[in-house]
Amino acid sequence: MSVRYSLLLLIFFCSYTLIAQQKTSDKKLRDVLLEHRDFVSMPNISTDYEDMHRNMNYVKSRFQELGFTVQLLESETLPVFLAQKDVSKKAKTILYYFHIDGQAVNPDNWDQDDPFEPVLKRKESNGEWATLDWDVISSDIDPDWRIFGRAAADDKAPITMMLTALENLEQANKKLSHNIKILIDPQEESRSTALRSTLSEYKDRYAADYMIIMDGPAHPSNRPTLTFGFRGNSSCSITVYGSKLPQHSGHYGNYVPNPVFTLSHLLSSMKDPDGRVLIENFYDGIELTEDIKAQLAKVPDDESSIRNGLLINEAEKVGNNYQEALQYPSLNIRHIETSWKGPGLKTIIPEYATAYFDVRLVVETDGASQIEKVRRHVEKQGFYVLDREPTDEERLKHKRIATFRGNSGSNAYREDMDGELGQKLSKALEQQFGQEPVMIRTMGGTVPLISVVETLEVPTVIVPMVNMDNNQHNPNENIRIGNIIQGIEMCEAILTMKL
Repeated sequence: MSVRYSLLLLIFFCSYTLIAQQKTSDKKLRDVLLEHRDFVSMPNISTDYEDMHRNMNYVKSRFQELGFTVQLLESETLPVFLAQKDVSKKAKTILYYFHIDGQAVNPDNWDQDDPFEPVLKRKESNGEWATLDWDVISSDIDPDWRIFGRAAADDKAPITMMLTALENLEQANKKLSHNIKILIDPQEESRSTALRSTLSEYKDRYAADYMIIMDGPAHPSNRPTLTFGFRGNSSCSITVYGSKLPQHSGHYGNYVPNPVFTLSHLLSSMKDPDGRVLIENFYDGIELTEDIKAQLAKVPDDESSIRNGLLINEAEKVGNNYQEALQYPSLNIRHIETSWKGPGLKTIIPEYATAYFDVRLVVETDGASQIEKVRRHVEKQGFYVLDREPTDEERLKHKRIATFRGNSGSNAYREDMDGELGQKLSKALEQQFGQEPVMIRTMGGTVPLISVVETLEVPTVIVPMVNMDNNQHNPNENIRIGNIIQGIEMCEAILTMKL
């Protein structure tokens, strides 16, 4: 046999092997997508216990197939899912957090018949989404295609990614680097009621060296992302008053004070024209050092693209950029109402006006303290502040009355970006993908897990893997196929990283 012929034969066999591997990979991806479609087809609104048990039984079966010991831990409401697989008594343990419930749906607002009948779509050149027959995944699969359905991204996609990664490693005879605990929350969308009710009783079962939260969207660039904190959330409402009953604006205009104007003057005292909160000591404790600013500057945000996407001319001036803005507590008015809520307009002077606030918190701020600062500010504007409706006598005695109701909510969390867990995750993902992951100091959203983190006292990092534009909590929620592919690789890298 000639050297040339041997070389050609070697090239042929190598090419055949690569093609075979690609076909196997494609078939595996098709199977994953179809399995994810079936998973998303299971309604998962946590108020429907029968549906939730069906979802739990599905993941129980899948993890048992992979050699995990599974427990369904009793709670005040739904059972909490805990699966465990140990590689060694000497190995460290990572607790992976997921949730399996989804937000409620209004099918009339979706661009498909049923949010729980997943639809495959591609984006056309005109920006519209075109529905594809599921048979198209039998050929080449475009990573930019998306699966639309409730919980397709939040949070069933990460569960599918983890299951697939575990299966791939097992088939490739690759060893896990640590003991694994899989915690699946059945009520994250309703403040994790079930999980929080189990913390004292099952704290030892949840115990681990580290916790990784696999929830939330990745950076808009879709580069692998690590998030080291989340903002807390507290709330309050302020009601101010006019006359005791609504009055005709013709008879009493220029005589009865309109509470909407009273409220508007109060609200305008809380922020300057550039969006900075004027409430005394609202930003106390926040210090962005040059090192912190340098960390924030590494996040590959495009400020112009963010503004263009939001269709705003300029951002508020709380921070110098988007990432800096997230490091400060925020004061947001989420809703304003008066007495008339029916159809049409009425020529009345309303008897009251109410503003509802949410106050996003950072680690340096406490929910109860921030809400008290807002209440004191109202007092300083000359209002007689109550925690109830005023009496007739109080209405006659005081020119300005405000009913203030506050809720301290849940505080923020932030892990050290230079800590051991963050550094190991960063190294593992850099080795897998050839570049550093996006490192986000804190994300804007709130995760109802602060009590879990505080109870377990374990270093915690968020590994978000779904596309940022997934319409989380909204109609037409979706998961990009490319994010599923990348998420599986991320899980494999983490499951085998050196600890």
